Amino acid sequence: MGPGVVVTGLTLGALAVVSLLAFQANGAQNRAGGAKPTATTTATGTATAAAPTPAATPTVPALPATSGTGLRVVYSVGSHYVWLVDPKKNPQVSAAFPVTPGSVEPAPGSYAVYSRTQATTGTDGKQIEHVVRFAQQNGVVFGFSATVDGATPTTDPSAKTGGIRSGRAEGQLLWDFAPKDTKVVVIA
Repeated sequence: MGPGVVVTGLTLGALAVVSLLAFQANGAQNRAGGAKPTATTTATGTATAAAPTPAATPTVPALPATSGTGLRVVYSVGSHYVWLVDPKKNPQVSAAFPVTPGSVEPAPGSYAVYSRTQATTGTDGKQIEHVVRFAQQNGVVFGFSATVDGATPTTDPSAKTGGIRSGRAEGQLLWDFAPKDTKVVVIA
């Protein structure tokens, strides 16, 4: 994986966090009495009202139609994105965020969370947290996690690693969403 992929992943993650904070701030402003347009004066001295400008939001890939049904974590090998889906809620997608894969990707299919560890050391020697494991293939363990220091991993292509890393906040969301036996759907 080249530096461009890492930078793109970091940029998407940062945009997602900034958008969430902007959305929350906008909601707080609306609850406190609404956004008030500001008045400006034209060259002729006439006052005009300026409309509030919407916050820019990053483009989040839509949940793929091939992602299965029911309560599930969806991981796209092609876009390196995760969706947390609860069909009983509106909207159904509780969260969606970019991730950084290990050197090996899991095969597309349906799995279940079989093991979780609050904190440990990853195969790359980094301290990781919120480890949610869902598959083992050809001696490689696949699971989601976040580094404690928040750093994005650099993948060693000579080592077979299946850790799929997210930011710390996203790792906490996934940890809270996916207890043991939660369905994990891996798509191409």
